[in-house]
Amino acid sequence: MKQTTKNWMGAALLILGSSAVTGAVVRGTASNSQPLSPEPVAAPATPAVPVGGYVDLTSAAESAVGSVVYIKVTQTGKTQRVQVQDPFSDFFGDFFGFGGRGGQPQQREYKQPDRHAAGSGVIISNDGYIVTNNHVVGEADEIEVKLNDNREFKGRIIGCDATTDLALIKIDAKDLPAIKIGNSDDLKLGQWVLAVGNPFNLTSTVTAGIVSAKARTLGANGIESFIQTDAAINSGNSGGALVNEKGELVGINAMLYSQTGSYSGYGFAIPTSIMNKVVADLKVYGTVQRAILGVQGMDVSNWIDNEKAKGNDPDLDVVEGVYVDKVSDASAAEEAGLEKGDVVTEFDGKKVTKMSELQEAIAQHRPGDKVNITYKRGKKEHKVNVTLRNTQGTTKVMEEVDLDQMGVALKPISEEEQKSLSIDYGLTITAIRNGKMKTAGATKGTIILQVNDQKMKTVEDWEEAVKSANQSTDRTLWIKAITPSGRKVSYVIELDE
Repeated sequence: MKQTTKNWMGAALLILGSSAVTGAVVRGTASNSQPLSPEPVAAPATPAVPVGGYVDLTSAAESAVGSVVYIKVTQTGKTQRVQVQDPFSDFFGDFFGFGGRGGQPQQREYKQPDRHAAGSGVIISNDGYIVTNNHVVGEADEIEVKLNDNREFKGRIIGCDATTDLALIKIDAKDLPAIKIGNSDDLKLGQWVLAVGNPFNLTSTVTAGIVSAKARTLGANGIESFIQTDAAINSGNSGGALVNEKGELVGINAMLYSQTGSYSGYGFAIPTSIMNKVVADLKVYGTVQRAILGVQGMDVSNWIDNEKAKGNDPDLDVVEGVYVDKVSDASAAEEAGLEKGDVVTEFDGKKVTKMSELQEAIAQHRPGDKVNITYKRGKKEHKVNVTLRNTQGTTKVMEEVDLDQMGVALKPISEEEQKSLSIDYGLTITAIRNGKMKTAGATKGTIILQVNDQKMKTVEDWEEAVKSANQSTDRTLWIKAITPSGRKVSYVIELDE
């Protein structure tokens, strides 16, 4: 499991891949979560709030723990060609009759060791769909899933979304104990929650805490609106469940706040309000259909503080909302008439007090959705209808082009090819089948030199180029290549076709 640390609030660390919990009888407030799961799941056998006003968390823990799985991932070590210099080749080469190479470096293959990590996941449907974090499985070559009843399955990735740090995987199994999905919007500050996961390989661990804050931003992901909780979470809890007193899933545990690398007070979960949309898109399209409004800005409170620090006396007539600092060209926001200096206060009927709330609200929509926005310009309030767009500025469905759809197998060019063609980098097509490259006219043996002005030295360069093109505005691969005979060729591949 990948771990990432970031500076936040002084010397603190944000650690991706953590979460956990402790059960008990505690005082709290019941939520009115609305189940969003498409599949019926049995509710806890006993009421969450017995007579007397106390919350019994035992039923929630027992119902949730069976839906949380242990995920073990393997990342196969890469094989690399490295140059090595024999310091004795000049001196001993001719002396012993080895035909010394004059101290020239030699190419040797080196295989990095396999990497292993572990995390957690949550069963969301009885036919084997499991939600976890992108940083748990995003770079995995093999995925092993172990259920709470000790059955083991091979997992496969349905889709990953680095922007929200969510991933959807699938195992071939039926009649699994899927968790009931609750509405994270209904969570209240101070409400009791449980974190369920596998910290430090301690499977089926449950800890308890309260909701400490909502709509937190930490700067770790592109889209963030974390549920903050003081339920104990640690390394290995990534992808585990945050559940309410009814045992309903309200968040996917993602990171912890710590100065030491271990739990020291706060953990953060991705709310189901974001998860539901991402999972639905990954199931249907294989990639997230991300709606874009087209504004850059900040919390009004932060903008006011910045202006005061400059010696100014700001007067926006509001102290909550999102200050618009920039409107992107040809965006939905520009078409709707938004300008620098406006303050967004409502989005699609929901009050917006800060940027994370606006991000969360937009993340629940797809390109083409029509929403209404309330904003203030000066002391006057305006309402406008907006049609959201995708990153390409259209309302079309975007489909991720999988590397398999390119239809080629590649490897770095050999030393012989380098010498004969007078080139020092490139990727040879070692096999080709029906796919976009074959349609474009590429053949086996062709050497790819550049893609969109990026030199192709490793297979990872190719994968990154295709990924970048998937996310670009024109979704096109401009490929420069050379044939085994030395003839220069080029191909243009439209990923939308």
